[in-house]
Amino acid sequence: MEGLPLTESLRVMPWFGAMINVMHLLSLVMFAGGLLIVDIRLMGGGLKQQPLSQVAREARPWLIAGFVGLIVTGIPQLMLTAIKEYYAPLFWFKMEVMIVAIIFNFTVRHRLTMGDEARLGRVWGKVVGLVSMALWSAVAIPARLIGLVG
Repeated sequence: MEGLPLTESLRVMPWFGAMINVMHLLSLVMFAGGLLIVDIRLMGGGLKQQPLSQVAREARPWLIAGFVGLIVTGIPQLMLTAIKEYYAPLFWFKMEVMIVAIIFNFTVRHRLTMGDEARLGRVWGKVVGLVSMALWSAVAIPARLIGLVG
């Protein structure tokens, strides 16, 4: 990936890497906001005056747009540092946890947030919210550490 002609073209533009990083961070904010507003509501906090399913439905476009933005900006970032990422154990850990987090988010978490809140129960909501936050934290923290420790 690092030796592709497209990657070499991107490397020639000194502002490209910075622009991609900024767009990646904005996508991360959108994604994290869409995720956290629902997870906090699942755990019994946040927007208590609205039904959980409504909060999840209204947050979903932000969550999806942020996720798509992360992928669209993450690929060029990976292209520019492919060798470093390939040899970084944290990168592979991040990718493995991300697969689990995506599956969890779009199956278990989605089903619980769109179901009947009364049947959910306080304990399951808290468990699902905490698991969701833990999984996505286990994606974000190693991603940042790759840049610091390689």
